[in-house]
Amino acid sequence: MYRIGWFSTGRDKAARDLLQTVLDNIDRGELRVEVTFVFSNREPGESVESDLFFGLVNRHRLPLIHVSSHKFKATSGEYLSSQWRLEYDRKVMEKLKGMEPDICVLAGYMLIVGEEMCHRYTMINLHPAAPGGPQGTWQEVIWKLIETKADKTGVMMHLVTPELDQGPPVTFCAFLIRGELFDRYWKEVEGLSVDELMKRQGEDNPLFRLIRSEGLKREFPLIVATLKAFSEGKVRVEEGKVISAAGEPVAGYDLSIEINGAVQGAPNEMHML
Repeated sequence: MYRIGWFSTGRDKAARDLLQTVLDNIDRGELRVEVTFVFSNREPGESVESDLFFGLVNRHRLPLIHVSSHKFKATSGEYLSSQWRLEYDRKVMEKLKGMEPDICVLAGYMLIVGEEMCHRYTMINLHPAAPGGPQGTWQEVIWKLIETKADKTGVMMHLVTPELDQGPPVTFCAFLIRGELFDRYWKEVEGLSVDELMKRQGEDNPLFRLIRSEGLKREFPLIVATLKAFSEGKVRVEEGKVISAAGEPVAGYDLSIEINGAVQGAPNEMHML
């Protein structure tokens, strides 16, 4: 059985929904993986939301490990500094000693992972853009897409490295943000700068909301499909490189046809790009 470790701060409903989605797929036999542990940088009692997350973990009888990042006192270095992060990660790795996951999934884990832990575990993280797309938060990504008048975007899982959002793509799903569904909203923003849109409507802008909605539809399926690809040997990571089943390095395993087909009922034409 393919073994995964799950890292999450558990800060909101999305964190619970994501873990529940993976567990549901395991229960249905569609995903042949074992969640060997769940780690959180919060502890019980710190937050109502994370306590709800812990309740989900406990109901499924998953090993729960936590080290409060808020309460962690490093011997040197200020909170969230590189030195603090090093000492915190060492404490986490000490707690995880004996756990040997094949891969770790960062799913709403709100800390940057330091170099030592990146080298200790193979870790993957979700980013709301296609390979080569904008970096930053999902809000920053969408505004950049609008600013550059992009015609496509996507979601991807990438390797976690000490440089935020700089790890190579592992899997991805690309999709168009032009065509019948989008064009009327692109026309509404013609001639307007992003600064103007942010002042007038902010995240309530219809184009912004539609891009976000279409990305969200693909995030959960991408994570499940990624774990399935790893468990079936269709993709693996060796020495920081993503390797296909044929043993060749790849710039990400393309799951666009599978995921767009599931989301839309038919393959998105992006697979032709």
